[in-house]
Amino acid sequence: MTATLPRAGAVPVASVKRRGRAPGLLAVLPLLVFTAIAFGLPALAMLNGAFTVKHQASGAASYSLANMTASLRGPYLTALLGSVKLSAVSAAIAATVGLPLAQAVVTSRFRALREAVLTASGVLANFGGVPLAFAFVATLGNAGVLTRHLGLAEAGWDLYSFWGLVIVYLYFLIPLMVLTITPALEGLRSQWREAAHNNGATALQYWVHVALPVLAPSLLGGFVLLFGSAFAAYATAAAMVGSSVPLVTLQIADALSGNVLVGQENVALALSLDMVLVAGLVMAVYLPLQRRSARWLA
Repeated sequence: MTATLPRAGAVPVASVKRRGRAPGLLAVLPLLVFTAIAFGLPALAMLNGAFTVKHQASGAASYSLANMTASLRGPYLTALLGSVKLSAVSAAIAATVGLPLAQAVVTSRFRALREAVLTASGVLANFGGVPLAFAFVATLGNAGVLTRHLGLAEAGWDLYSFWGLVIVYLYFLIPLMVLTITPALEGLRSQWREAAHNNGATALQYWVHVALPVLAPSLLGGFVLLFGSAFAAYATAAAMVGSSVPLVTLQIADALSGNVLVGQENVALALSLDMVLVAGLVMAVYLPLQRRSARWLA
């Protein structure tokens, strides 16, 4: 056998790849610099503050776990658990309601209806904050339009409670679930349904034994995404319930502003680090589920 020698003047393939990669790295460099400044510096400041304790008498600063320990005790722990509970309940209800709505959209014969629902979902999924709180207060608050006309106050309805906040969160979580699960529903092949029907399976059996197992990673991924969105929400809850419902985002705001205790800014940074850890755990669950669902529905 004779070895093939490179032609004179030929450029090695590896060198060509390196030359082609260089412009790409230069193009993405501004984004990397922006990310490092906008996210890296605040993250470092948060880490430094979360583990820094200032002595009130001398004013000296030292590194300690006191702030992290305080963030997992008393009202701070109650607020953290309250946020987890609110996010989990809201995400579970939104995922349960959003799946059949998305299926109705996918199987609809009216293209205009499908596009209208998806467009509205895109708008509503990003509608939150103070405007959303004002809309619900004007509609279902103590003096809201529907509260007075339907006599909800006499029936014990209270918007400024845990379940009232759940209903408000569902306003943007259900559309977000529709947007999240629609591509997965579109990935279900019609041949699977036909094969199930040809073997005598009912529609319920098809969903239980075929569709839902295939959609399980996407459903769990959607639930995790909804959980993270609800967990990080602040403005809506702050405008509606204030401190009547214990939430970690509200505790962070109170600690930073000194509304409750003075000198608890670093405890607020420790609470922020707790939220980052929870968000990191959420992403650690979400990304593998997305990759697994992509393999099934590609």
